[in-house]
Amino acid sequence: MEKSLFRYIWTHSRRDQMIICAVVLASLPFYFMSLDLPRQIVNQAIQGEAFREGNPTAPFLNLSFDWPGWLGGGTWEIFEGFQVGRVGLLMGLSFIFLFFVIVNGAFKYWINVSKGVLGERMLRRMRFDLFAMVLRFTPDALRTVKSSETATIIKDEVEPIGGFIGDAFITPVFLGTQAITALVFIMVQNMWLGLIALSVIAVQFTIIPRLRRELLRLGKQRQLASRQLAGRIAEVLDGIEVVHVHNAYGWERAEIGHRLFNLFSIRLKIYNRKFFVKTLNNFLAQLTPFFFYAIGGYFALRGTLDIGQLVAVIAAYRELPPPLKELIDWDQQRLDVQVKYDQVTQHFAEDRLGPLIEMREAAEADQPLVGALVGEEIRVAGPHGDLILEGGAFAVELPGGAAASLLARILARRSLEFSGRIRIGERDLTQLPASVTGRRIAYAGVDPILFPGSIRDNLVYGLRSKPLGRMKEDRQEMDRRIAEALRTGNPIESISDQWVDYERLGAKDENELDRILLDLLDKVGMGDTIYLFGLAGRIDPERHASLAERLVEARHRLRDTFQSNGMADLVEPFDPTRYNSQATIAENLLFGVPISDEFRGRNLADNAQFRSAIDRAEMTDDLVHMGLQIAETMTEIFEGLPPGHSLFEQFSFIGADELTEFQAILRRRGRGEGTLRREDRTRLLSLPLAYIEARHRLGLLDEAMMGRIVEARGLVREVLEKAGSDGVEFYDPQGICTAAPLRDNLLFGRVSYQVANARARVGEAVAAVVRELDLQEEVDRVGLEYQVGTAGRLLSPQERASINLVRCLVKRPDILVIDGAFASFDEARSQQLMQLLLDMFDQQSLFMVLPNDRQAGDFDVQMRFRDGQIITDKTAAPASRPSKPEPDAPQRIAGEVA
Repeated sequence: MEKSLFRYIWTHSRRDQMIICAVVLASLPFYFMSLDLPRQIVNQAIQGEAFREGNPTAPFLNLSFDWPGWLGGGTWEIFEGFQVGRVGLLMGLSFIFLFFVIVNGAFKYWINVSKGVLGERMLRRMRFDLFAMVLRFTPDALRTVKSSETATIIKDEVEPIGGFIGDAFITPVFLGTQAITALVFIMVQNMWLGLIALSVIAVQFTIIPRLRRELLRLGKQRQLASRQLAGRIAEVLDGIEVVHVHNAYGWERAEIGHRLFNLFSIRLKIYNRKFFVKTLNNFLAQLTPFFFYAIGGYFALRGTLDIGQLVAVIAAYRELPPPLKELIDWDQQRLDVQVKYDQVTQHFAEDRLGPLIEMREAAEADQPLVGALVGEEIRVAGPHGDLILEGGAFAVELPGGAAASLLARILARRSLEFSGRIRIGERDLTQLPASVTGRRIAYAGVDPILFPGSIRDNLVYGLRSKPLGRMKEDRQEMDRRIAEALRTGNPIESISDQWVDYERLGAKDENELDRILLDLLDKVGMGDTIYLFGLAGRIDPERHASLAERLVEARHRLRDTFQSNGMADLVEPFDPTRYNSQATIAENLLFGVPISDEFRGRNLADNAQFRSAIDRAEMTDDLVHMGLQIAETMTEIFEGLPPGHSLFEQFSFIGADELTEFQAILRRRGRGEGTLRREDRTRLLSLPLAYIEARHRLGLLDEAMMGRIVEARGLVREVLEKAGSDGVEFYDPQGICTAAPLRDNLLFGRVSYQVANARARVGEAVAAVVRELDLQEEVDRVGLEYQVGTAGRLLSPQERASINLVRCLVKRPDILVIDGAFASFDEARSQQLMQLLLDMFDQQSLFMVLPNDRQAGDFDVQMRFRDGQIITDKTAAPASRPSKPEPDAPQRIAGEVA
């Protein structure tokens, strides 16, 4: 980026800045005339100077031009105007004044909107430029920057810079010309008053900026302290497990408290300085009217200044302080923003981060990476200057310890901090464009990185290099989007375009792509996991049309299977006319699945529509009484138990932290304080809504109460539907519930708590019906939409590693580098995965870092690292491979530390 903020602004917004400045200059004549009209209204109309010679009328809207003497003199009359009386002249001039007010307001509106749009466009450009630089960070550079600080800079710290961009050139032109116009008008009326105003302005522009320099220094300290605070909080969140393990709560609280105190101290200094400067500036602004009233009034008394001129001068000065104050504020903002811009450019400077990755497209054809892999004079230094590799060299034909892993990262272009040269055929690895290496080389490391989204999104991430087709889009909206992208230096491609390269994977459409993904996941041992994810997922009738159509059929088939195999007692089905003893009271009352939070958990007890329905059913008091019984029982059971005890999970009505609150409610009830408070009734009402008779077995429900709940079910639905609430999706025995998991749609009931091993037996029956109806692939496709969470935290380490490995396999690289990717698996599973890769990469090159040479027998070449040197050995050729590979044949290489 440009070192100078103003050069950056002018380079990218020159045309827009000049257009807006031209409009500003065009507005000045109107502004000047609006300043002169109050004088004319007072002198000509109110005091009657236009009628002094006894004329009953005076010209109005007379447009004429007096030629200067050096052009011969005389008057050029353009329009003779109208003859009007005194009231007519007053009204006419007043309406002209109103007209100029409207015109000047329109000018200001257009200028301010244009400045705002310009600022937003430039902010969009700047954020995209910074993000584009982030994409070019080398892996080594990423070790020197904090992701949280970089994100904070792009999101928050450039925000004031973007706000200033629209004002950078336009504000001084707009406000400066307005101030000069008002000052010239005052001088035209009276030179002495103009000089007084000019003197005060000179004092303001001299003293105020000097006093604000300290604010800039403090502002810089505040920005750095805030950035470091954000970085430290992110570090604690990333390492929260270590905080818990080592009981470092007190230290972290004190450390953050210390940082907050320092930040508070800086901000306190800023406030003291800021408001002192503001007070002084306001005093100087009010000093000028004092001189106007005193000296201007004196001139008026002497007759050297008429009342109309004095009124016009005072009115003109009222227009002077706002632009002057804003100009001073602009200068302060300019200095402040320049400091922020300097800090941003320093954070992204190449002399700090080192050279960035070139994101150029390959000028030559994207050819496969085959040929001899040659390393010459490779030297790699550790972080403390120690040489890990010194003078390393190797030459192998293509398809751990620190040294092996480093070489693997170098080969995968994950590390550029080395000297020497690595060639693949005749091509230098470091000179290959990122588009080629990203397509032809895959790397699976010890710490897989997954992005928030579905499993499918992460698997096809390597297939989204460039859009291959354009989706249908509104033409007008598309033209607007592309025009704005071009004006702000953003990409014109849309994320709604066709980005996934099906052909690279040998697929014709999305369905075939899913089959290939599922096959690869099954090969790496995630087939059963994806199936379970599918059963836990929600279905979209449009996206999963065939599954949605057959889901009710599968439900009936499953019910028949239970009946025929004597398993009917394993699942109690949902029946609109019966109470389900395996479900909560809330589920029985709603007979559906909550969609919005106001109907979930404890919120349901406080929902006005739900309370209205159970009030009409005359069940509120009974449920509150049941809540009292549950609270009494739970406080007796939990008394003296430590938090985390298994009983808290079994009786999940009350958490350990809520126990004292319910004890307080019971004490108030025991003291006979009368009717329970509304909040107490709400809390007590929430307890029975989570009660399951078959699970908790407190004997609180009898047949009569169950019947009343079933009767109230229809009333609840009626109230919600009349209120137009869409917070609950109700169950339909002949339809599907898209808010419920796929498993619940298949069972359409609840698994019994009273039958041993019921869940496992039900799971086997569900799997049998799914296979029988040939729905396995459809269920697995739902599983591909499982959300992995931030950094894949909703997955186990083994699942993250498996998905990362499949993501590498999906793009079918010429070279696959495995560097600790099997660390989360046991030895048997690692051996299975390694054999899978050896079988799959019969026609490509596989580079794997191994902890020892026991697993190196199936590789063509073994590279050992001893005393900073590379020792290359040929291994015994496997029976499935020729003893002497062809010159361009792919190789399987194992690297380990001798």
